Amino acid sequence: MKAITYSQPGDSSVLSLEDRPLPEPAAGEVRVRLTVSGVNPTDWKARATTGRPLPFDEVTPNQDGAGVVDAIGAGVDTLSVGQRVWVYLAAHQRPFGTAAQYTVLPASRAVPLPDSASFELGASLGVPAMTAHRALTVHEDGPSRLAPGALAGRTVLVQGGAGAVGHAAIQLAAWAGATVIATVSSDEKEALARAAGAHHVLQYPSETLADGIRELAPNGVEHIVEVAIADNAGLDVEVVANHGTIGYYADNGGADFTARVRESFAKNVRWQGLLLYTVGERALLAAAEDVAAAVADGALPVGEDAGLPLTWFVLDDTAAAHDAVEQGALGKVLIRVAE
Repeated sequence: MKAITYSQPGDSSVLSLEDRPLPEPAAGEVRVRLTVSGVNPTDWKARATTGRPLPFDEVTPNQDGAGVVDAIGAGVDTLSVGQRVWVYLAAHQRPFGTAAQYTVLPASRAVPLPDSASFELGASLGVPAMTAHRALTVHEDGPSRLAPGALAGRTVLVQGGAGAVGHAAIQLAAWAGATVIATVSSDEKEALARAAGAHHVLQYPSETLADGIRELAPNGVEHIVEVAIADNAGLDVEVVANHGTIGYYADNGGADFTARVRESFAKNVRWQGLLLYTVGERALLAAAEDVAAAVADGALPVGEDAGLPLTWFVLDDTAAAHDAVEQGALGKVLIRVAE
């Protein structure tokens, strides 16, 4: 099979297209013939991180993708050969990511993809949608699972509503019945956030941003999905509701943040860090099930008309795909592995 590999960390030039033996699934695993691979920021960051050895002699990158189950290991009774699936965390603690014609992974990380959903939609789920799910389900008094009505009566603030996680957070929150406020940095991104389903969109930077949010949510917002906590911690404390949760999943804007102590504890604020790779199996399975239900309901469309533009590359241009994500490509970067 054809696979993108690297055997040392570095910039995208370390990636190469190679011929490799077809991997065989062990007990509890499945092999997936991939159609589309999705690229996330953590894919290029894991490849570029120097100063520590790779976990394997050779790595095939990319966590997310979609395709068809090609072979099944012993003990797997939840999937069948020929079944369409989306996959997540394919390369987490494993050498076989989705930048290849085939990948092998635990059966629990391959989720049925209905015929009504495209492979590009499936490859756009994984890290973004499951991170968004986690951010929306860690509130002290909120739901631990998402479904229609689960967030009814609640207001969600999505900081950075035009990114992949922000897009999924808007869609999932709206599907679950929340009122969604999104913040963006341009007219173009405002159009995308509205297409994703945000009820209100505000632009930054603005000295009146907090006033605008409080006007829309006089009692504060219960859930904040935060992409740039270093920049926004002060604003978040201003607009969060009593017992509200600020779920932050990235370090855009800086590696450290500060917030006013008295205002934070007076509101019983929960600062909740989110990293899918360390969140634990229970949270992963809950997110996969709920995201799958949203997909079945048609609640997570992709493409520019749905607020998530798609940028395409082919497998031997994986290095360029990684560079595009590193350079901040708007929307979702996908790799077409097969027709």
